[in-house]
Amino acid sequence: MLRKTPITASAAAIFLLLANATMALEIDPEQDLRAQLLAAPLTSDLGGDTTVDTYGPRAFRSIAPNADNDEVFDFLFGQRVFDVVWDHIVISPALDGLGPTFNRTACRECHEGNGRGQPPESVGAPMKSILVRLSVPGTDQHGGPAPVPNYGDQLQDRANPGVAPEGQAIIEWEEIEGEYGDGTKYSLRKPSIRFENLAYGDLPDDVMTSARVAQQVVGLGLLEAIPEESLYALADPDDANGDGISGKVNVAWDEVNQKMSTGRFGWKANVPTIVHQSAGAALGDMGMTSTLFPDNLCEPAQQACIIMASSMAASVGTPEFVDELFDPMIRYLELIGIPRQRNADDPQVKRGEALFRGIGCQQCHMPTQVAGNGEEIHPALRGQVFHPFTDLLVHDMGEGLADGRPDFDASGREWRTAPLWGLGMVHDVGEFYFYLHDGRARSVAEAILWHGGEAEAKRETFRNLPQAQREDLLAFLNSL
Repeated sequence: MLRKTPITASAAAIFLLLANATMALEIDPEQDLRAQLLAAPLTSDLGGDTTVDTYGPRAFRSIAPNADNDEVFDFLFGQRVFDVVWDHIVISPALDGLGPTFNRTACRECHEGNGRGQPPESVGAPMKSILVRLSVPGTDQHGGPAPVPNYGDQLQDRANPGVAPEGQAIIEWEEIEGEYGDGTKYSLRKPSIRFENLAYGDLPDDVMTSARVAQQVVGLGLLEAIPEESLYALADPDDANGDGISGKVNVAWDEVNQKMSTGRFGWKANVPTIVHQSAGAALGDMGMTSTLFPDNLCEPAQQACIIMASSMAASVGTPEFVDELFDPMIRYLELIGIPRQRNADDPQVKRGEALFRGIGCQQCHMPTQVAGNGEEIHPALRGQVFHPFTDLLVHDMGEGLADGRPDFDASGREWRTAPLWGLGMVHDVGEFYFYLHDGRARSVAEAILWHGGEAEAKRETFRNLPQAQREDLLAFLNSL
């Protein structure tokens, strides 16, 4: 049964989870956790002791420096697994199993350099690191989005020879003109999606779609280590404090533990764990089964897909993504180091940080979090005080960003607060500037200007700043 009642966490419980975990940030159990975290000093060590001094194209590829030396080999092995290109022809059973339908042939094809994805370069161009979610009104057996008959919950635009791809999604753009308070013009672009070459019938009239670029995959271990009790203590779904911010936890199905759990990952915080997220991506993006998701995605109408999947299972074996490869990849994703903030002492960056806080951006993009100290958390991550600039909660971002597609407790207008660490390295890693869930924003400024709903007042404050102050704020964000 879908749990709708938030977990009640006492201040004492949070104190035990956090204050004992680190001496760098003392938490008073009698005081509000949000206020204490917001008052914590920001340091350039965005990942705490996992911070690295690596920049450029490989900024997101280094192991956390506080990991044990004997973990380096496993880290590099997991990195190779993340980078490997899979196939469907039985050459090496360990590296076969792609498809029958899929979007990409390797994890790194969507997460180049472990960074984020981008929309097509032009209308009709290949969708290299972006996909389209599909659903129809209603929910599945766990309260999540209801899949589309004949297509499931994600459009696979590629397939092995002998199987028809499900179809192609075409993204088109509408330019929306606007201006800052000082009269400076800007233009935002709004996407629309249409479909071509659908192989298994027309999509229903009530189909709901959402284009999603791949997210960067750094800091996942630290984000998973934030105690669940902390997230509920930070949530304010009814805006009880009257500040206009009503972030809430998205309660989602946890395939690992077979229960409803606190969502943390994905654009709508609809996935609870790194293992679930990675195994789900292996299946949805590459058509590869795993121990967690052992069944192929072929829909009943996709007979050629079903036949090929059966043949591949007989020749390659199941699961296709074996634990001996999958588990090291998970450890790799847990231990990627976070690049240090750049130019932290630059006067412009300092002024921008003051504006960030003065405008109120930190109410959702919370600078500081503290990892728990449980035995299930990797020793390198336990008790770390770090600066992801997120509360991991979902917020109403307004009609402009709405995709109209609910996902568990997140409505069609609600999105997870995106972490901001690594924001200034998007171009260094990917050689492009695209932001937000569908890559519509071509600059950080455009991303801010799309904020609505709970963030509308903050957006308007930014829009009406003098140009010099806008540049200060952007300098701070790009230093992260």
